[in-house]
Amino acid sequence: MKDKTETEYQDLVKRVGELARYGQKLAHQAVGQYSVELDAILKTRSRDPRRIERCLDGMLDFCFDDRMLVLYKKLCRYYFDIDPEATVFYVNSYREMWDEQEGDEEN
Repeated sequence: MKDKTETEYQDLVKRVGELARYGQKLAHQAVGQYSVELDAILKTRSRDPRRIERCLDGMLDFCFDDRMLVLYKKLCRYYFDIDPEATVFYVNSYREMWDEQEGDEEN
């Protein structure tokens, strides 16, 4: 019984590792795609809130990746001059989703 449980545990660890590697690969691709969109927004000085917010919404899912977080912050800084209230919403969304809670840091 112990061998079966240990094997199942090892299989689970292996699958979680594969999932983590896939997530990192997906994040790498997302950084490439969103950096192109961010560059286009900045280059054209777009003030289209739907375009900017669509980009921020998509980027937020990948902000576990430091490279994406840099892009996200850059777009937030740009968007702040256009719509400060919406930008605060996106900053808070990041904090709710990715910032560690004070109690979690102790564990």
